[in-house]
Amino acid sequence: MDEVIQKERQHLTLVTRKPCFSLPTACPSCLPVYIYLKFANVPFDLCYNLTYPDSDQIPYVDSDTYVAYNNEKGGVIESLKEDNIVNLDLEVQSLPEWVSIVAMINSWLLDAILYELWVGSDGTSANKIYYSDLPWPIGKLLYLKQVYNVKQLLGISKDTAERREEEIYRRATIAYQALSTKLGEESFFFDNRPTSLDAIFLGHALITLYALPETSMLRGKLLEQPNLVLYADKHKAELLDSGSSSSDPSSSSSSSIPKRGPSNWSSKPKSQPPKRERTEEEKNFRRKAKYFLVTQLVAVLVFLSLLGGSDDTEVDADGDDDFDYDN
Repeated sequence: MDEVIQKERQHLTLVTRKPCFSLPTACPSCLPVYIYLKFANVPFDLCYNLTYPDSDQIPYVDSDTYVAYNNEKGGVIESLKEDNIVNLDLEVQSLPEWVSIVAMINSWLLDAILYELWVGSDGTSANKIYYSDLPWPIGKLLYLKQVYNVKQLLGISKDTAERREEEIYRRATIAYQALSTKLGEESFFFDNRPTSLDAIFLGHALITLYALPETSMLRGKLLEQPNLVLYADKHKAELLDSGSSSSDPSSSSSSSIPKRGPSNWSSKPKSQPPKRERTEEEKNFRRKAKYFLVTQLVAVLVFLSLLGGSDDTEVDADGDDDFDYDN
């Protein structure tokens, strides 16, 4: 079993959305997984999927006999831990304080970054992260569709917009203050070593600092905690600015194909690998990919036509049924 796990760790490929804003990827789901693998010193190839910008399977980790998707088992990091591929949390994952802080980041701060990207800004950052490689009409329609989805997720309607905005930023402020107090002058949050908590928060912090505009309210609130900013910049310099995109210096591209799901990868390889005979499954994937843009356009047009006036649709806005740190 250990031999199999070691073999998997030596042949991992991480598929993310493209690099931008001086980050290897600015996707809030992708960057924590990248950082997690870097913290674990696991060699991996890095590839970019530009064909399916709205796929909830991205990011995913793939190898010859293993694949972990974002929309399964609570995400890629949880899958890697559960499947004994890479687990940095063995000594802390049962600590109530650790569990509570991770939950806070994955709720309050996740809500805040979603709000900033899709609702509380002009959409420039979101478009650059997700849709800039698509034709403008399709990218714009997908963006509007995602704005609607995020408003539903966050419980935002015309009647609740102001209250929900205030609540989101209030919770983000509390979260940053709590994290700042917990971190202190240390390099990591627990036991002076990295865990998935560090990867998750560091991904959030770097996107907030580098991908959001200077006028961002969330960015301003993070800047009020100097030790968190120092923490983010220190690890960015060590992990992301070291001159290589992964633990394997030749791993800026990969020719492997995932077991299922999105298959058209786009990256910038330094050298082309030898061509091989495509399998029938790969040929089918490539054939279907030719029709992807057309079908996405039709789907979005149908969605918008059915939506018709949904801006006035009332959305349940309680938004307080996760858990509350304000008590």
